[in-house]
Formats: sequence, structure tokens, C-alpha cells
Amino acid sequence: MADDDFLEVIESEVRRDPRNLALREDFIMLLLEADPARAAAELTAFESGGGDPARARVLRARVLAARLRGGATEPPSEPAPIPTPSDGNLAKEPDVPGVWDAERPKVTLADVAGLSEVKQHLNTTFLAPLRNPELAAAFGQTPGGSLLMYGPPGCGKTFIARAIAGDLGASFIHVTLAELLSKWIGDSEKAIRSVFRYARAAAPCVIFFDEFDALGGRRTSGSVGAQSMRLIVTQLLEELDGVSSVNEGVYFLAATNRPWDIDPALRRPGRIDKTVLVLPPDAVARTAILKGDLEGKPADGVDLNQVATATEGFSGADIAHVVKVALQQALTASMAAGSIVPVTTEALLTVARGVTPSTASWFDQVAPVLEYGADDGTFEQLRAYRVKRGM
Repeated sequence: MADDDFLEVIESEVRRDPRNLALREDFIMLLLEADPARAAAELTAFESGGGDPARARVLRARVLAARLRGGATEPPSEPAPIPTPSDGNLAKEPDVPGVWDAERPKVTLADVAGLSEVKQHLNTTFLAPLRNPELAAAFGQTPGGSLLMYGPPGCGKTFIARAIAGDLGASFIHVTLAELLSKWIGDSEKAIRSVFRYARAAAPCVIFFDEFDALGGRRTSGSVGAQSMRLIVTQLLEELDGVSSVNEGVYFLAATNRPWDIDPALRRPGRIDKTVLVLPPDAVARTAILKGDLEGKPADGVDLNQVATATEGFSGADIAHVVKVALQQALTASMAAGSIVPVTTEALLTVARGVTPSTASWFDQVAPVLEYGADDGTFEQLRAYRVKRGM
């Protein structure tokens, strides 16, 4: 089926079920490369239909990034101002202390339930040298490093990033697209420069870039927008290489659902050359998520293991959605009965049976990449997982 035909099928489903916000979000993601203008229109419908505001902000930043790569710009509602040296937007300099909020995470990898393979891979490839600085120094290694986490959405990459910072006893700066992308040429590069400057001053410090493919996407040529993206990636390369400063004690983590879209220059040795696959939570992790989401709520002897088994392949976000819907249904029943009607095992199982794991679409997307795309070793863990699962 041609791409256009596939988009038409998805669009018809969205029009048939306009209240299905998850489907509309998937449609927006598909439109980002094919038609950013339509993606922007669908995003407006997503917001007006009650879509999650935080998710909407991320999607809007991705739409802006897609338009920059394609050379399009946001249609202005009024004439765009002409920047001058005295313009406040140009005078605004993000390279000042205090712009970036750094936190000290209290969680560590020991607080991440399950995911033993992920934690083992992190320990052997990334954390072990950092925990043994004297031994690493004997081999010419300085404290610091970069890591790309990839996998289906909603599987805990942000939580793991915080846990890594906690393990290292480092400060943690969470950088979002909305904080970096700007319509003013040069502002995004200044923001990248400032966050690295702040991290060096606060070392040891972990910088975490979310939705990284939208920022570090492949550079194209032929448009002003593409030139802007090249400048952003070039600035990021300069900071990662430590051209103007030493990155000792600065750890760069990035997360993406689309690792195949990352600019190859960012993945060269010495830059973001380590990867870890963050897969859907295993049985232990699913049980822990269910327990945490139900804690303190009216529940009647819920068999967490049974529900965890029924939600195999679900992301953490999917499981949270199952619990949320079951709680809403119990609340409705309680109001009708005039007394508390607790959540039961069967109620959770019934909701779970009506949910299609959001991870399924991601595995569908990655299949042709594994079959036809170039692989520098990034997908080694994923290939092993697919063989293990018979996919």
C-alpha cells in the first residue's frame, strides 16, 4: 500500500472516531514528514478535543522542527517583526545562570522495578567506568559520556534517565524541545550553548534531551529551514566534542522513539556512541506499576500478577491508562450506588482486553528499518528481542 493510501486509511479512521485522541496523535506523527501543515491542523484538533497539554506542547515542537527541516514556517497571524539589534528577542541571551532548573534525583536504578536486561546493559556499557573513575583514568578515560536510549513511547526512558543521575550522584537537567526551538534564528543555538555551560558549572551533571530525533534529525539541504536545523545540529556537535570547553563531569543522555532519524554525525565514535534499548516493562515492572497506580485507591483483592500477565506488551503509559479507566468506571458505579464500589481484578482485565498496546505500532514502524536500513550496531539488542519473542 502506498504511503498516501495508508494516510488516507488512518485519516478516515480519525474522522470516523474523532474522540480517539491516541489515534489522532498517531496520525499527527505520520504527517510530520509527509505534510507538516496538515500535522499542525490535526494538532489544533487534538488540543481542542481535550488532548494532554504536555503532550500537545511536545507535538507542537515536533511540528515546528518538521517545518524547519522542510523549509516551511508557521503561518503568522500578523506580520512578523523584523529583528534589529535593539529587539528584545535578539537581546534576550539565555546564556545566564539560573535559566535551567537542575534537580538532584533521589531515585536510582535500584528503584526501577524489573527491566533487568536494560539495567545490566547500562551497567556494563555506561555506568561501570563512571563508578570506577580511578581505574578509568588509568586507561585515559575522563568522567563523562553520552548515551542514546531508544524504544517504544511510554516505557520509562525519562524515569531511567533520572535514575542514572541518581546513581551518579549528579544534578539532572531535563531539556525539552519547547525550551530549545525558537522562530528567531540563533536562539536555539544559544539555548544549547547555555545548557552545556550551565551543566559544566554544576558538574557532575546529567543533561537529558527528550524527543531527540526532532532536534538531532538528519540534516537536509536546499532550504532556509534546513539550514536552521543544520546550525542547531552543528552547535550540538560542537558542545559534545567539547570544542570550546571540557565536558568532564557532564553526562549527555538522549531519548528517542525513532533512532533511525538521528543525524549520523551525532552517532560517530566519541559523541553519542552508546545505546540502550528500553522495551515494554516486563512482568515484574508491570506488577510494580499496577501496585503503585492502585496504592491508596479502593481496590478489592486485585490479583496483580493476573493483570500483569494480561498486559504483556503494554507500555507503562498503557498500564496507567488501564488503571485510570477502571478507577473512573468504579467512581461512576460508586456514585450510582451511593457507596464505594472498589476496583476488581475482573474490572481491570475487562479494560485491558479493550486496549491495543501502543507499542504495537512502534514495532510495525521499526520492522522495515531492521530489514532494509543500515545498522551500525544500534539495533543489536532489538534484533535479539524480536528473535526471542518470535516477531
